[in-house]
Amino acid sequence: MDIALLWAGILAFAILVYALLDGFDLGVGILFPFYRDDDQKKLVIHTIAPVWDGNETWLVLGGGGLFAVFPLAYATVLPALYAPVIAMLLALVFRGVSMEFREKTLRGRTFWNWGFWLGSLTAAFSQGLMLGAFIQGIDIVNRTYVGGWFDWLTPFSILCGFAVVAGYSVLGAGWLLMKTEGPVRTLSHRLLIPLSLVMLALIAIVSIWIPFLDVRLSERWFSWPSLLYLMPIPFLVALIAFKLLAAIRSGDNDTKPFAYTIALFIVTYVGFGITTYPYIVPHKITIWEAAAPDNSLSFLLFGTVVLIPIILIYTAHTYWVFRGKVSADSDGYH
Repeated sequence: MDIALLWAGILAFAILVYALLDGFDLGVGILFPFYRDDDQKKLVIHTIAPVWDGNETWLVLGGGGLFAVFPLAYATVLPALYAPVIAMLLALVFRGVSMEFREKTLRGRTFWNWGFWLGSLTAAFSQGLMLGAFIQGIDIVNRTYVGGWFDWLTPFSILCGFAVVAGYSVLGAGWLLMKTEGPVRTLSHRLLIPLSLVMLALIAIVSIWIPFLDVRLSERWFSWPSLLYLMPIPFLVALIAFKLLAAIRSGDNDTKPFAYTIALFIVTYVGFGITTYPYIVPHKITIWEAAAPDNSLSFLLFGTVVLIPIILIYTAHTYWVFRGKVSADSDGYH
């Protein structure tokens, strides 16, 4: 068994689940100012109140797993991304505080409403910055980061930041469409078409830009046999995009837009994985070079095969318990 590759798959799965689950509740926060009435804002908060903190479990698993399993990657990537990582973590904390405090105050509710929005937006944009900086490459010499403090801030990483914000916004609108009724559902449905078009346009621009970032990325996209694996990706993206827009226009099923957006995230994530494989730090450090000793990987795997099913079970149970529409008069936040 290639245990390093297995661990890379486990961490990739954890990051994907985090992007999907925390993505929609960050998207709800990004869209929060569009719901102007306080009763609408309360309903919006109630849709994510039972699940948002559990969603962030996967971020802890991904970050902690990277530190334990691929220490070389952790030690080289983190110094390159200190600023956006710190911004993301502070934003997530401030966002959680804002959600709690807005329910406990009347005079300061406007401040905490804007805090919830700003924390969600900053966290999402920071994740996009990190993704863009990671794809474009990190300056490493002799297993040490030798770049500058602001190497992560480039036109491409900023574009990726906007793309992640747009993607999370579509997930958030799809979630609210699925979970609410009345004015909140109507507004969420109205927002989905323009948000989806922006998201799809940004996905296209990022995809076209990637091969021009580095000659090795260009070779990966347009050489054999990787071209064989990458060719289906744009066709699947186009098909899912068509299905997504058709589902939004028809408006006959409140679940489909959210499901198609998740499918779109998964396909683009697979494309990203094919683009970077076998590197855990693109074009610098492979999965096997970054991995901890096999004995350590095996020891950690024993705990992980128990932990991940438990997390999946309680996550699934939570979503099952809080399934269905959330009513405006529900007392779902404590």
